Amino acid sequence: MKLNWQKTPNGRVRARGLGIGFDGIPGPANAITDVPDVEVGYVTLIAGEGETAVRTGVTAILPRGKDKAPAPCAAGSAVLNGNGEMTGLAWIEEAGELQTPVTLSNTNAAGRARDGILRWMVARGIGQNQDWGLPVAAETWDGDMNDINGFHVTEDHVMAALDAATGGPIDLGNVGGGTGMITYDFKGGSGSASRMVGIGGAEYALGVFVQSNFGNRRDFRIRGMPVGLQMTEPLLRGRDAGSIIAVIATDAPLQAHQAKRLARRVPLGMARTGTIGSNSSGDIFLAFSTARAETLPGGLRRGEWLDNEALDGLFRAVVEATEEAILDAVICGETMTGFQGNTSHGLPHGRVMELISGIR
Repeated sequence: MKLNWQKTPNGRVRARGLGIGFDGIPGPANAITDVPDVEVGYVTLIAGEGETAVRTGVTAILPRGKDKAPAPCAAGSAVLNGNGEMTGLAWIEEAGELQTPVTLSNTNAAGRARDGILRWMVARGIGQNQDWGLPVAAETWDGDMNDINGFHVTEDHVMAALDAATGGPIDLGNVGGGTGMITYDFKGGSGSASRMVGIGGAEYALGVFVQSNFGNRRDFRIRGMPVGLQMTEPLLRGRDAGSIIAVIATDAPLQAHQAKRLARRVPLGMARTGTIGSNSSGDIFLAFSTARAETLPGGLRRGEWLDNEALDGLFRAVVEATEEAILDAVICGETMTGFQGNTSHGLPHGRVMELISGIR
């Protein structure tokens, strides 16, 4: 089990593999897929050089997997800084439900990602009793590394990512929608972590997935250590810029407003890594519960949900898993050269281990 905490399936070292300690106990994969039924799929696009360098992709998150995709989840969202996009939030705020898969990609692919979700749902007969859908497609900007105006992500790529979604351990770093992303001026990308939470004699899983593309090098911290100030690798952005999307899943029974309360805790985990939440950053978060209410005749539903007094363990899990997911996105990121020859350097693992030796 702990092997999954230390490395990704393709062998990339995770934060725990460097000996970095964290609070809380992860699930078996230490990923959002530790929440039962949640599946993640990637399509990664890497081709060309210079002006035509493609360094992008799409990530798909299925809240209930492919087999139970039509069943809605109680859901809520939050925004720290709104210079970004996540489609479908108006209906989630109105209805308190997430009714579609979620995709993460680059800014110019958000529309195609939305349409790709709809095509995938229609092809699978999902939502066939209604003639509309409001999919959730989120974005962060990868134009430093990717020919973003080439519009290389297609609806077919989105559908392929949805079809590829699985549970269990997942790859992190330069994969899927995170392929061309940068974090604290190191190579960033896709990150995930989970926590097991005991409440009233029951155990629940909570997982966070981030597409991490934010932060100024000088602010970067690992477990409180200001490591960014002591790194000498070349800066690509060298300024406060970028965005982060976070998706939170749990099987704890929640109402929509309680899911929103989970989403509001993401910035606390971000702050542990040093960010100030800059003006140009799109920091948008979605949380959902896979606990399902029973549908009764007469338009009624019956279900259980946690008392508000019982939520503190889940709040803590969001903060802890968000911090670790962001650090895993950076630590699993690998040096990449992309658009116009720009190079985003991977975090130097050896130097990190030297700097954090006193807190490991």
